[in-house]
Amino acid sequence: MLSGKKILIGVTGSIAAYKTAYLIRALIKLEAEVKVIMTSASSDFISPLTLATLSKNPVAIEFVKNDEGEWENHVELGLWADLFVIAPCSANSLSKLVSGNCDNLLIATYLSARCTVWVAPAMDLDMFTHFSTTENLRILKEKGVGIIEPTSGELASGLEGKGRMEEPETIAELIAEHFAIKSNLKGKSIIITGGPTYEPIDPVRYIGNRSSGKTGVLLADACAARGANVILVTGPTHEKVKDQRITVIAVETAQEMFSAVQENWAQMDIGIFSAAVADYRPADPAIEKIKKKTDKMAIELVKNPDILSWAGSNKKDAQYLVGFALETNNEIENGRGKFERKNLDLLVLNSLRDKGAGFGHDTNKVTFIKHNNKLINFELKVKSNVMNDILDEIERDH
Repeated sequence: MLSGKKILIGVTGSIAAYKTAYLIRALIKLEAEVKVIMTSASSDFISPLTLATLSKNPVAIEFVKNDEGEWENHVELGLWADLFVIAPCSANSLSKLVSGNCDNLLIATYLSARCTVWVAPAMDLDMFTHFSTTENLRILKEKGVGIIEPTSGELASGLEGKGRMEEPETIAELIAEHFAIKSNLKGKSIIITGGPTYEPIDPVRYIGNRSSGKTGVLLADACAARGANVILVTGPTHEKVKDQRITVIAVETAQEMFSAVQENWAQMDIGIFSAAVADYRPADPAIEKIKKKTDKMAIELVKNPDILSWAGSNKKDAQYLVGFALETNNEIENGRGKFERKNLDLLVLNSLRDKGAGFGHDTNKVTFIKHNNKLINFELKVKSNVMNDILDEIERDH
């Protein structure tokens, strides 16, 4: 249920720290990857060895990791996590989260985290109801930190009231719900083409283009994250998918890519054709390396199959087809022409004249072309955000 999800657990100085062992065990059963950060005070309540054994990862406590003086990388931990859950969170740590009083590894990691952060308060009744605690919780909630409300019951002091950390099984269920896929793409079959094609001149040389294949890989991962069943047909690329559920068909030539699309298109709900397919290929590739003998050499080229046109011509009413266009001039006019000719539902257009767009960048600036000449313009964005814009648009239509 949580396969591939990275959960970072923060443990602070509270008697409820013993519950963290049960939380980690529940998350491991759900196939999450778990790492733990402890404050020094928390180790008085539960052994770091216990949590390291249960999480199957070393526990981080201090900034200095070992006798050689290697530093724990709080930035790396903050970037690693998909969700950071501080459970239990004491009143002391709660105040540091608000003030930014960065005197331990856990708070430093919190300040570096780019993922969602939750806290599960655990303290005595009077501490929990004190105005400073309620104000700190209000501020954190206002700033987007998730609060796992404590429950009522018998407290360590012997008092009865609110302040008990929520039960580990319930927290694990909340985490599973947080990552539950609610996308319209869940269960859909999607074929994606990506990367360049290499058309051989001889065993050494080829005709290709500057496509890195990054867009296709990012699209595949983004679709899989939304619960889709993904086939990625990709030309030569150094980029790798992160989600192991994706079926990757590696090809080199346009003809190989065409064959893979022909074999799978009829079973697909959606096609996203982002590959930079070579328009032409050498008519008669040499079997052996061509030697340099003359000042000029002519290569006869023949047209490659138009994969996108074929998919559009063979598109069923229920299927949704996305094409890409990279233009250098008359962008909108050329893009609209391609949209109509290829029988598309969505065209993602970008121009080499836009700085930061096109091949070899981590960013892109796109315009969507849709039916009835509808245009949707976007600013320059990192490519991962562009992929989400594309999928959001597909979800609205499909």
